[in-house]
Amino acid sequence: MMTSKERFLAALEGNIPDRLPVTTHHIQPYFLNKYMNGMSIDGFFDHFGLDPILWLVPHKPDESKGHYYDPTQGEPGFLEYRRICSDEWRIECEDIPDPEYKTTRFKFVTPKKTLTEVLQAAEHTTWVTERMIKEKSDIDIIAQYAPAPLCDTDEVNCQAEQYGSRGLVRGMIPGFDVYGQSGCWQDAAVLFGIEDLIMQTFHDPEWVHTFLKTLFRRKVPFLKTCHGAKFDILEHGGGDASSSVISPNIFDTFVAPYDAELTDLAHQAGQRVVYHTCGGMMPILENIVAIHPDAMETFTPHSMGGDTDLVEAKNRVGDKVCMIGGFDQYYRFNNCTEAETRQTVRECFDAAGEGGGFILAPSDHFFDAEPKLIKAFADEARSCTYN
Repeated sequence: MMTSKERFLAALEGNIPDRLPVTTHHIQPYFLNKYMNGMSIDGFFDHFGLDPILWLVPHKPDESKGHYYDPTQGEPGFLEYRRICSDEWRIECEDIPDPEYKTTRFKFVTPKKTLTEVLQAAEHTTWVTERMIKEKSDIDIIAQYAPAPLCDTDEVNCQAEQYGSRGLVRGMIPGFDVYGQSGCWQDAAVLFGIEDLIMQTFHDPEWVHTFLKTLFRRKVPFLKTCHGAKFDILEHGGGDASSSVISPNIFDTFVAPYDAELTDLAHQAGQRVVYHTCGGMMPILENIVAIHPDAMETFTPHSMGGDTDLVEAKNRVGDKVCMIGGFDQYYRFNNCTEAETRQTVRECFDAAGEGGGFILAPSDHFFDAEPKLIKAFADEARSCTYN
């Protein structure tokens, strides 16, 4: 019998493990608190018998440039980075009274201008209500003053050693401060707004490329300093790059050139990459493969607003990348029978499991779920073995 780490790595390398690897995407604190009495993430994996993942977001400042950890941040929250500041890029935050949601304004203070962004949060999640980039010239402020985080390789390796063969060690290419994600296009969509960003690809494509190059340059130092870091895989991409949001032409012109180069830098540093697109994927499967990730996710089914046909996806790209996801966590973790959950697991395995290179997981994170159905999901998946 393989360890969970061996099982994951076999699938990521396109090989056949001892059984179907089964896991889940980020486990939300809301779910753990509401349904599992505040259970830890490690406890969640043990309780259900899933293959575990350790998510790490270890940043450190470039002290040679006078950068330092943000002294106002406090303890980082769920999947939150330790923010990096300098005397020319300070982050201040203030609570804004709101009758319904926790509302916070972040100020990015520089010698030339203060940029602002507002976030709101409920018990489920956090979202942006005021975008940072309000004028096109604001990207020049980021280019001139925003520090770039480095990889804290020692911290990664310390935690990876402690985790041992328990499961997969997963990191992320850095997103922007406060609220960002790994892909350059995804970061830009958060900072400027996806609708406005799409429109600017038609009205001012040169500015969009300048914006993306600015965000690209901020991600490079992390990748150049993660040689020897014992990640098993780094997350890249983002949902705003899915074909539910943009056309294949926009993907090829504004997403792929930057994310492909970051993927290449990760590979040069000895790291694997999983490209994340929650939403439509079928029109751009080969476009994503051309970025050369080691794995792709989330293969969201039609029932959840995606477009994935797992059989077709396996036939088109299953020999080129590991496929992660494919399971409908909305309809099969709620208000159905255990037999229906088990049947969907089998359908996923039959569609994409042949020859290995497949990790079964919900097609993204979930909030509400019936624990008995998660158990059925895990139990059935563990019984999916290869001849």
